[in-house]
Amino acid sequence: MANIVAIVGRPNVGKSTFFNRMVEKREAIMDNMPGVTRDRHYGYAEWCGKYFTVIDTGGYVTGSEDKFEAEIRKQVKLAIDEASAIIFMVDCRDGLTGFDKEFANVLRTSKKPIFVAANKADTPDKAIYAAEFYELSLGEVYPISSENGGGTGELLDEVVKTFPSEGVEDPNAGIPKITIVGRPNVGKSSLLNALLGTERSIVTDEAGTTRDAIHSHYNLFGKNFILIDTAGVRKKGKVKEDIEFYSVLRSLRALEESDVCIIVIDAERGLEAQDVNLISLAERQGKGMVIMVNKWDLVEKDSKTADKFKKEILEKIAPIDYIPIIFASVLTKQRIFQVIEKTVQVFDNKTKKIPTSKVNEVLLPEIGRNPPPSMKGKHIQIKYITQVNARFPSFVFFCNLPQYIQRSYERFLENKLREHFDFEGVPVRLIFRKK
Repeated sequence: MANIVAIVGRPNVGKSTFFNRMVEKREAIMDNMPGVTRDRHYGYAEWCGKYFTVIDTGGYVTGSEDKFEAEIRKQVKLAIDEASAIIFMVDCRDGLTGFDKEFANVLRTSKKPIFVAANKADTPDKAIYAAEFYELSLGEVYPISSENGGGTGELLDEVVKTFPSEGVEDPNAGIPKITIVGRPNVGKSSLLNALLGTERSIVTDEAGTTRDAIHSHYNLFGKNFILIDTAGVRKKGKVKEDIEFYSVLRSLRALEESDVCIIVIDAERGLEAQDVNLISLAERQGKGMVIMVNKWDLVEKDSKTADKFKKEILEKIAPIDYIPIIFASVLTKQRIFQVIEKTVQVFDNKTKKIPTSKVNEVLLPEIGRNPPPSMKGKHIQIKYITQVNARFPSFVFFCNLPQYIQRSYERFLENKLREHFDFEGVPVRLIFRKK
């Protein structure tokens, strides 16, 4: 059994602050407003030489005005089922509440080791109030401060004693990351849930439902991948709330960490300026890309609609013309597995290594037939080509006058590389050096 710790409790008791302290990163969004965390959020931590997964959850509550309440409760129960130990977080300042008592009854049915963490015990005076939580009859109560770390060591000392093994330092090391990005409400979370066959992310008609970047393991064709669902990215001028600002930051960071990104666009709205910005950003960072046109089932179409739509997209993202475009519908599950299949192909293209002998054998005759145009009366000669180690396909062309290679000729060489070696979905970088 894996070492998994779920942090649970009612809203605004400091679960995300404690989660960030344990994983030693500002992974989860923190705010004084209750209900900020909605989905299950995973991270990795180490204590006393033992490695474990930490799950941050939304606040468990009943009868509130939060429209996400039922979905959040479902996510919390999934985290409890998955965990090997549970940290039940309560608040010293508020004292014991009816929600705490109600949730304690839910936890008792889990038959898992439960550790009551009385948070916000920032000073010895406040720590005294932790005694009130013994009334829950869940064993020892640990006064802690998520904010300054007070008491967290004693709590974790006891938690790690329940682990069946030492754990793995980073179970995600070396696993390719696929990030799902796009504007709000285009169907990113629905795509993740459809692929996984489970409700991993909360889905509603309201834009901005997803806030944190949600990581999930996925297996296809015997290969493991990490699928990352992200918050919708809008124009900077339209982002008014701090929470949305941090959500967008985490989406952009997830894109930065990814190997391939699936850019989801809404078929009814078409490719918008913010989609173009995301594609440009991914291209600059050397990411593999697949464009998924979602909600294709809602569009009135004839035999030419898809071609026309594709042409419009390519015109807007020009000169980028290598990204595969797939028309799909998450609702009807039309072509969604084709999207992930294509994504895997793009990842393979991104990590492809072409032997030097093969590159020269194929490209030098092409260059011989179409040599670089002369500049200032000087002939440019390309002698030798090799692929170098980089995050995405990069080729060095050794020639006598690298400074005179024109952009149009560079495009010609890139097209020939794509034609012969299939680099669909990935940017290709050409470097010219003096021989």
